[in-house]
Amino acid sequence: MKRTIMTGLGLAICAYMTIAAGSPLDALAYESGTVVNGATVQGKITFTGTVPEPKTFELRRYYDREYCAALSDGKGHRLLREVNVGQDGGLKDVVVVIEGIEKGKPFTFTDAEVEASLCQFLPFVTVVSDKRRVTVFNRDPVSHDIQGYAYDQSGVDIVLHRPALHVSGTTDMVQLVKGRKVFTMQCGMHPYMQNWGYAIDNPYYAVTGPNGAFTIGDLPVGTYRIKAWHPILGAQEREITVKPNEAFTVDFLFEANQSVK
Repeated sequence: MKRTIMTGLGLAICAYMTIAAGSPLDALAYESGTVVNGATVQGKITFTGTVPEPKTFELRRYYDREYCAALSDGKGHRLLREVNVGQDGGLKDVVVVIEGIEKGKPFTFTDAEVEASLCQFLPFVTVVSDKRRVTVFNRDPVSHDIQGYAYDQSGVDIVLHRPALHVSGTTDMVQLVKGRKVFTMQCGMHPYMQNWGYAIDNPYYAVTGPNGAFTIGDLPVGTYRIKAWHPILGAQEREITVKPNEAFTVDFLFEANQSVK
């Protein structure tokens, strides 16, 4: 599905999401155990080409323009930078996952905590998990219209809607219907507030920082598919085979003309 499908909905994400470990509900398809002589997969995600310009939003067109102007460009605009590249070409906000693994190191997953502050929502990209609760906190003195969607190339479904989020916040169970992996939370009142999530079902994942590097440890010996996913630039997959105690390196290169898959 192209990025324009979500744009056509006339909405943008409204969520700060952080995911940690500790839920009593492990993924049903995954069996936690002890990994002996596990391997480490490491690498770097880099970007080549011209970095896309940030999207520009005129504050006067939207609610709460005076308050949200705290992070403006000084000319009455909010900027949304969807592709963030470090000085050495490292690509930030890429979710790297080992897919299809059914048994390995312990996997626990807490609820997501979502925080709105100064009309921005960070991180821009995180991980989510099916049938887990999402708690949204509003640190702003203004209201937000929370709308969450799960989608893929076959379609899109709304999975969360709280039209008037106040300081008290909200906690909701989110089900990513039809096995969809991509989750987006949006604010219908402030379209420059956006966040993306990619669903995981095992503990073998990482989200890249500004240098684009990632490390995934304690992987059982075997052959796997590794995916690198970015909400704007799309996804790439490789097949890897790891040996006992091996440090396996795999790198990914994203280009400016790629789109969401």
